[in-house]
Amino acid sequence: MRLLLSPADIDEGLDALVAADPRLALIRQTCGGTVEIRYRAPGFEGVARIVVAQMLSVASANAIWTKLERELGTVTPQTFLAADEPTLRRAGLSGGKIRTLTAVAEASIDGLDLAGLATAPADEAVAALTALPGIGRWTAEIFLLFCARHADVFPAGDLALQVAAAEGLGLPERPSEKALRAMAEDWAPWRGVAAKLFWAYHKACREGRNAVPV
Repeated sequence: MRLLLSPADIDEGLDALVAADPRLALIRQTCGGTVEIRYRAPGFEGVARIVVAQMLSVASANAIWTKLERELGTVTPQTFLAADEPTLRRAGLSGGKIRTLTAVAEASIDGLDLAGLATAPADEAVAALTALPGIGRWTAEIFLLFCARHADVFPAGDLALQVAAAEGLGLPERPSEKALRAMAEDWAPWRGVAAKLFWAYHKACREGRNAVPV
């Protein structure tokens, strides 16, 4: 199982992707030639940050996380479960996210080794995480990509990835999750790097850089 541990790993993956799919060369060029690793330590905090960020902008998610740390101090299963709902809502968490993180915190205390899942095969880790209430495939795959640093995970249900793929590859419409997942098969065993590339491209286009000509 290949992991993305350094910028050199990212660049190796990008080189392999461009060689396998020349369409990605211009997308890479738009992103400045490389992309960030962006790592979160596996464990409850890593999962909690992912859940907090669901359906939110980066700025909004960061603001909520700052408030949560202000209310709880260190965000652990114990401190989360010790907080009452008004405290968590005051930090900006919705009822659904409170229920999800409560389930994750309780499972962690009951013995679910989130850090250990980072070293498990992807299918096994996804199955363990999605067995928790409120945790879907997208959350599990984001955990594998950013906390476990898997090189070959592609969260095809991510809206930004779908939009970036449509724009960067000149597709007639935004691909569905199923269609994008099938498309990403061609980018194995570097699908995680491909995901990071498309996210970087999505960000670059919205910061005013020129999109890839198609």
